[in-house]
Amino acid sequence: MANALDKDLSQVEGIEAATHNLSRTLAAPGLALVFLLAVGVWVAFAFGQGPTTYVIVIGAVIAGYMALNVGANDVANNMGPAVGSRAISMTGALIIAAIFEAAGALLAGGDVVSTVARDLLTVPDMDSRSFVMVMMSALLASALWVNLATFIGAPVSTTHAVVGGVVGAGIMAAGFSVVAWPVIGSIAASWVISPVMGGIVAAIFLVIVRATITTRLDKITAARLWVPIFVAVMTGVFAMYLATKGLSRVWKPGPAVTLLLGALFAGLGWIVAMPWVRKKSLHMENRKKHVAALFRLPLVFAAALLSFAHGANDVANAIGPLAAVVTSLETGHSEIAGVALPFWVLAIGAVGLSLGLALFGPKLIKTVGEHITRLNEIRAYCAALSAAVTVLIASALGMPVSSTHIAVGAIFGVGFLREHISRRDMEGSAVPTNSRFVDPDTLNATPEQALANMRKTERRRLVRRQHVYSIAAAWVVTVPAAAALSAVVYLGMNLFIG
Repeated sequence: MANALDKDLSQVEGIEAATHNLSRTLAAPGLALVFLLAVGVWVAFAFGQGPTTYVIVIGAVIAGYMALNVGANDVANNMGPAVGSRAISMTGALIIAAIFEAAGALLAGGDVVSTVARDLLTVPDMDSRSFVMVMMSALLASALWVNLATFIGAPVSTTHAVVGGVVGAGIMAAGFSVVAWPVIGSIAASWVISPVMGGIVAAIFLVIVRATITTRLDKITAARLWVPIFVAVMTGVFAMYLATKGLSRVWKPGPAVTLLLGALFAGLGWIVAMPWVRKKSLHMENRKKHVAALFRLPLVFAAALLSFAHGANDVANAIGPLAAVVTSLETGHSEIAGVALPFWVLAIGAVGLSLGLALFGPKLIKTVGEHITRLNEIRAYCAALSAAVTVLIASALGMPVSSTHIAVGAIFGVGFLREHISRRDMEGSAVPTNSRFVDPDTLNATPEQALANMRKTERRRLVRRQHVYSIAAAWVVTVPAAAALSAVVYLGMNLFIG
């Protein structure tokens, strides 16, 4: 009797656990669906009854869906290093990223919209209806592709997806001549340059930190001098970006004023960091692991800076085509002189980014932060600051670069530098093969010895090669896949919407 009761209780507990897991699995898609329904109702109420209201409502819902996917996939690049280095918890990363992503989208999210929405296609010969269908097809196709990539855990570029979507639908609507190929060429060049730049800059930062702090005999004294300088550089860069981009709608300072603001905030950052670093290092051991802890707070600020830059730069992937649709419908033609950015369009992008991050972002954050290479606070700080600086420069130039390429390139740069240093150190400390203690002919005399030597070589590879290959493959596939899917979506829209 007791055994039967215990068996029944265990079955009940199993059912409860399965029900709880199922409810957690369905909660995120359910909240996303509620958000999309709210977007549709809000836009329908705002525009009222009109001949084009239903098109704007559909476009807004698709833009919201794309914003969710941008938040779920791309934001992992911002917070991955901080979470992977254990500098911040997943919950803290989600909260910080949500705030700064929304702030970047709302305050500085306009400059790259014109490139995504207007400059990719030469549209004088395209009627307004075809242009609207192209933009909506591009949005839906790129959102579907990024959704699939997020589901399988691949950190693809949402910029690649939306550009591919616009090109694919544009070709289907008006042929190859409608695509502004010089613009596509410049964007493609930036896709190659940006990850290399991110990796190089991150490696340079790590070399500087090693030379100034971690390889010194007295690491504590060196950290008291140099960590405030790194904080000053970071706060100065953020201040200059905010002055030129974030406040551009209410205040546009000249270059001299911008540089002055950067210098002032850099000084303020140094003043604040000096006593904090000194206090934190009072009872700290003179070890690299303990000194690395001084970079935790700067790393959080760097991650926040990167999130702000991402919100400003990549919100265009979600709302750029929507803004073009609204402007085209209001003006009645496809050759738009400028893309209007009403607050409700920016709000959809900002809320969608934050919500997508919170609901679906943790999986990709772990992939970027933990599965590429091992990160500590210093290496994560170098990668995050490098990615932030590169994205800020790109956003200032109005280029829709891939933040995925930049951030992942920075992580690879740090990992490959460590790998190079590790191999150099191991080769320098290894026993020479011509030594009388080692017979070079016996190094691989048996299969077991060959396997052991191969494993030693593999351990020197601090960057997981399978992720290099898989991420590179995802980058290559995204553009043609999104273009092909967008062409199919365009045909379907023409068939069913007519």
